[in-house]
Amino acid sequence: MCGAVDVRMVHTVQHNGFSCPIDEYIEINGYHLYMDLKQLEHFVVVAEERSFTRGAERLGISQPGLSTSVRALERDAGMQLLERTTRQVLVTPAGQVVLDSARRVLGEITDLRRSLAGLSGLSSGRLALGTVQTFTSVDVPDLIADLHRRHPGVQVTLHEGPTADLLERVRTGGLDVAFVALDRAPLHEGLVVVQRYEEAITVIVAPGHPLAGRSRIRLTGLADEVFVDFQAGQGLQTVIEDICGDAGLERRIGFRVGQMDRVVSLVRHGLGVAIVPVPIARASGLPSIRISPRPPSRELALVARSTEPANPAARAFLELLAD
Repeated sequence: MCGAVDVRMVHTVQHNGFSCPIDEYIEINGYHLYMDLKQLEHFVVVAEERSFTRGAERLGISQPGLSTSVRALERDAGMQLLERTTRQVLVTPAGQVVLDSARRVLGEITDLRRSLAGLSGLSSGRLALGTVQTFTSVDVPDLIADLHRRHPGVQVTLHEGPTADLLERVRTGGLDVAFVALDRAPLHEGLVVVQRYEEAITVIVAPGHPLAGRSRIRLTGLADEVFVDFQAGQGLQTVIEDICGDAGLERRIGFRVGQMDRVVSLVRHGLGVAIVPVPIARASGLPSIRISPRPPSRELALVARSTEPANPAARAFLELLAD
C-alpha cells in the first residue's frame, strides 16, 4: 500500500460467500479491504485525536461504539493499527500506512459527493464546516441556520478542533472550509484565505475584583494575579503567552482548561483573571479591562482549498458571508 495508491469503489465483492454492495467496501491497490467507510472515518478521527474519548466527542457517538468500530477494522485488516496506552492512543507503523490511504479514500468519497451535489444543485448536498472553539468574529450557528432556511436540503456538519487539525482536514478534503486562527499556524500549500478577521484581546475579572473598576491596565500590572488559562489548542494560548512574554509578564497559572465557557465560569467565581478575545469578554458580561498602551489582537481567517472549486453547498455558504 506504499507509494502510489490506486483507489476504486468496488460494485460487489465476495466475502464469506456473500456479495457485498458498493457503499460498504473499497479496493486499494487491488487488495479488497473488507471494512466499511464509516470504520475508516472512525479510525482516522481516533488517530488524529489520539484519544477514543475525544474521538467519540468529535463524532457524536458513544466511546464503546467507537472502540468496537475500530477493533472491527483492525480485525478485518488483520493487524493492529493503534497502540492503546493508559495516557494516549498511538498509531502503529501499519496504522500509519492505513491512515494515509484512508484519508485519500475518504477524500475520493468527498469529491464524489461534491460531484453528485453539483449535478443535483442545492436540492441536496453536503457542507463540512470546521471552526476553532474561540472563533467569534462571525456568528457561525446563525450562518448555518440561514443556509438551512435558503437550502433546507443541504446537510451541514460542524467540526470543532485546533487550527492545525482543521487546516489538515481542509487540505485533505475532510472539510470544505474552516474558520481558523492563523497566529501560530502556517497555512498549508494548496489552501487559500477566503476572508480575514482581527480580534482584539482584553482582560476579564470577577465583578468584585479590586481591578473591576479599571478601564485600562498594563500587563505588568497583573503580576500578582492568578490566571485562568485556555488551552484547547496552540492557537489562542500561544498568542497570549507571546503577548505576556513581550510585555515582561510572567504569569502564575492557577487553572488550565479546554473549554472557554469554563474559563469564564472560573473567573466569574473569583478564582483568577483571564486574557480573552473582546467578543468573548462582551458575551460574558464580566468586567473587562483594556490592555495598554496598545491593545493586542489575534488574526483569524476562513480558509478553503485553492486547487479545486468549492461544491455548490460551500459556494452558497460563502455567498452568505459576502451578503
